[in-house]
Order: sequence, then C-alpha cells, then structure tokens
Amino acid sequence: MTPTSASPVQPPVLPDQEELIRRLLSDTPLLKDTPDHLLQVVNVLESYGLVLDAYSKNLVDQGEQQMLNPFPVFRFFHEGFNLKRLWTHLMGDRINFEYAEYCQKAMFWHGTGGLDAYLDTPEFAEACQRIIKRKSARDPLLALNNRLYPDFAPEAIRSLTTIYCLGLFWRVMSDIFVDLARRYAIKEVTCVNDVVHHIRDGLVAAAGSPIEYKVTIGDEEIWVLPPEAGLTFLVDVAVPYVEAVFFRGMPFLGTVSYNAQARQISPDISDFKYGALYADPIPSMGAGIPPSLCMQDMYRHLPEELSLWYDDNGRGQTDVHVQICVSFQKSMFCVTNAAIAGTMPHPLHTDDPEQQAANRAYAEAWSGRLMGCQRVALL
Repeated sequence: MTPTSASPVQPPVLPDQEELIRRLLSDTPLLKDTPDHLLQVVNVLESYGLVLDAYSKNLVDQGEQQMLNPFPVFRFFHEGFNLKRLWTHLMGDRINFEYAEYCQKAMFWHGTGGLDAYLDTPEFAEACQRIIKRKSARDPLLALNNRLYPDFAPEAIRSLTTIYCLGLFWRVMSDIFVDLARRYAIKEVTCVNDVVHHIRDGLVAAAGSPIEYKVTIGDEEIWVLPPEAGLTFLVDVAVPYVEAVFFRGMPFLGTVSYNAQARQISPDISDFKYGALYADPIPSMGAGIPPSLCMQDMYRHLPEELSLWYDDNGRGQTDVHVQICVSFQKSMFCVTNAAIAGTMPHPLHTDDPEQQAANRAYAEAWSGRLMGCQRVALL
C-alpha cells in the first residue's frame, strides 16, 4: 500500500489594500460576516459595555472631585468608601480602573484632535490660572509648588480634563454596546454588518453632542471646556480616541526595550503601532500588559452564550482570557469600521464623481493604516 502524503496547509490569504478599500466603499464589513464572528462580537461588546459603564462613572467622578488633589488615593472609590470596599479593592475583587487610566494616558500623550488643540489656547490657560489661584488660597503646598514649578498644575489640569472627556466618551459607547446586545437578543441584529451599522448610527447620533466641563472651586464655578469652545463628541473626542488607543497605543513594559540605543521604539510617536488593532493577543494576562486588566474585567461580566462558545473553541476555559482578547480585537475592528463609515465625507451611494473621489481618497487613507494591523483577525 502506497503511503499518501498529507496536503500542506495553505496560509490564509489576507485582504490587501484594494480589498479593504472595496469593503469600506461598498458597505461590506471589514470583519468577515460569519455566525461565529457575530456571536463573539456582540457578546464581548455587551461585556465591554458593562465595564465601560463603571469606567465612565469613575472617570467623570474624578473630573468632578479630584481637581488638583495631590494625593488622589481614593479616586477609585466613586461609589463611596468603606472597609469592605477597601478590602475587596486590595484583594483585586474589583473593576480595574487602572486600565481606564492607561487609555487616558495614551490619549493625553498622543494629543490629537480638537480637544488637544483647545488645551493649547489662551482661554484654557486662563481657566487654569483661575483654578490654581482659587485652590492655592486654601492649599499652601500647591501655592509653593506653583511658584517653583509653574507648569506642573496646568499640566495636571490638562490630564484631568482628558480623564473627564474620556468618561463622557465611554458613557456614550457603553450605552451603544448594551443596546446592541438588546437588539441582538430580539433578533434585530442578525449579521456583522448590522453590528457595524448599529455602532455607526450611534456615533452619528452623538456626533454633535457638546463636550463641556466645569468645576466648582469653593463657591465659584469655573469653565474648563466652555460651550464657546465648540467641542463635540465625534471629531474632538471619539476620533482622537480611535487614533490614540486603536492605532498608536504605547509599548508595554517588558515587551520591548525603552533603551534609546536598542532602537526598538520609534522616536516619532506618530509612527507608533502598539494600538488594539495591532496587538498580538498572546501576551494577554502577562505581567505588565495593561489590556490583561480589561480582559479580567470583561471575564467577570461575560455573557453565558460567549462563555459556552469558549468551552467548545480554543482550549476552553484554560485560555479564556486570550480568547476574550481575540474576540475583543475583532470587535474593535467593527468599531473602527463604524467610525470610518460615520465620518465618510459623502454618502456611499452618491453618483457625483467628485464626491466618489473624495470618498475613495478617505478610504485609501484609512486602508493604508489598516494594512499594518492584524488583518488575520478579519478572516
């Protein structure tokens, strides 16, 4: 009997740039439309939506209560402080708000979009000085620090402003994701393209919502982001978030060398490719990997349907955190897809050649960014 040789396994054919452009311009989802993908994306976004609800409440509370607090040790106790909550916090039986701060630091550090531009204006600098003056009257340590290091307090206010705005952004996204799960349960969402459309419509509906921020110092209300600034949800916060967290991100400690001589990190942060769409999910739950905290938070709120699916796929519950990370990355491609669709210059069905050309140029720019991402996640 002649032995037969096994047929070699062919590597998957990844979508090239023209294919990505075609999908963006033809209202075809970037993520392959399969029942498994639908199940993963909807359920992991439901879990993420519940986590974002907690993240949002905490960040908004920080923005309202922690202005120029030199020792914000209780900033994670927005629901109130007691010994039981302290004990569960110390034991790790809690939502990991540190991951929310990691995302905030990425937005703050990369500083793109209208929000960051406003933080460089004289109006914002004037608001900072009013806040510092009022706080210094009751805080001699702040007054001394401000005389010695005049840029420290304004930078702290910039950071807290980003924290507050990220809380507002996540409030909207949490509601979108939880409502997506509701519509999936009643069969209104039946395919991946429905997921993309739902998120797109939610982003567009919130697009013009104003981003405003004021604090109360003593008996005085001070506008940090006044209505006159004209900041809005989509272009000034949502798109910068996608840029900072989905695409650029920050290198995780322990995965690459920060030594300048090693040249493992680009000196130009606009070249960074450490965001969620580029991430290798394997190190999830490794020490020093911030998304591990988010995966644990989502694991605590994992819908039963997705948990049962993990039992029959991969290595079951043994590598469930890695599987959550994979599903989460797929879902983030859907969110990115929705953000691109929601900011397309013109309707996809336009017959105007100039508008079609503008849409194609926009799709080409985004597809170029997506070529460096984990395209295998789209299969």
